[in-house]
Amino acid sequence: MEPIHNATVYIVDDDKGVRDALAWLLRSRRLPSEAFASAEAFDARVAHGFEVRSPSCVLLDVRMGALSGLAMFEKLITYGLLPTLPVIFLTGHADVPTAVDSVKRGAFDFFEKPFSDNALVDRIEQALVQSAAALVQHSQATGLRAQQDSLTERERAVMLLVVEGLPNKLVADQLDISVRTVEVHRARVFEKMGVKSAVELANLLRNL
Repeated sequence: MEPIHNATVYIVDDDKGVRDALAWLLRSRRLPSEAFASAEAFDARVAHGFEVRSPSCVLLDVRMGALSGLAMFEKLITYGLLPTLPVIFLTGHADVPTAVDSVKRGAFDFFEKPFSDNALVDRIEQALVQSAAALVQHSQATGLRAQQDSLTERERAVMLLVVEGLPNKLVADQLDISVRTVEVHRARVFEKMGVKSAVELANLLRNL
């Protein structure tokens, strides 16, 4: 797999030896990383106004100090950083059931220590691909919301009836306006939303 440009892998582990080994492994695969000695330190990095702007993922140790990897994972969910910031748990044997449960709740994967370097990096690269795809989807949804916000109140009312499949005459009757006014608003909605048909508009709105 080709390296993903501008990627970052965040390493969160309280074992310096593990952090250093993972950073070296990632460098050997041309993957930049940032290391954190505790979940608290990582939380300080992402808690306030942090945005995922390029493909990224987190290698998160399950057992750490006062703030565990599992608690940090819950924070990442609360911050709304998943799925643009996929989480791969690093866990000991006793933590496997808990890690499996976290995967069901949205974590990307987990690896039991000791793990295969090649297998881990392969999954990291796959997580970065997912992050890149999620960023594109997020950007598109943000753009669609901005387009929708540009509509006037009347244009929005016309749009909602148009996507229900109502012809101009019924839209006019429901809004108590002329058919010509509906046509004008409909044309403006299509222009602002960048579509050419009601079907295309309906499909677009499903992404919001």
